Amino acid sequence: MQKLKTKSAAKKRFSFTSTGKVQAQPAFKRHNLRKRSQKMKRQARGTMILAPGDAKNVLKYMPYR
Repeated sequence: MQKLKTKSAAKKRFSFTSTGKVQAQPAFKRHNLRKRSQKMKRQARGTMILAPGDAKNVLKYMPYR
């Protein structure tokens, strides 16, 4: 049987914790930041753990992690 390909976009955008949870950057932090509250910008720093439903979709794109 053939190997499955990992989606290059997913490879670049997501990483995994040591316990197997999916990490991603929070959205809406690229431009138009003057409209966003300081609280939102502060909370969007770093990475976040994806919700289980979203993580399930990401795992389909990365079969071998």
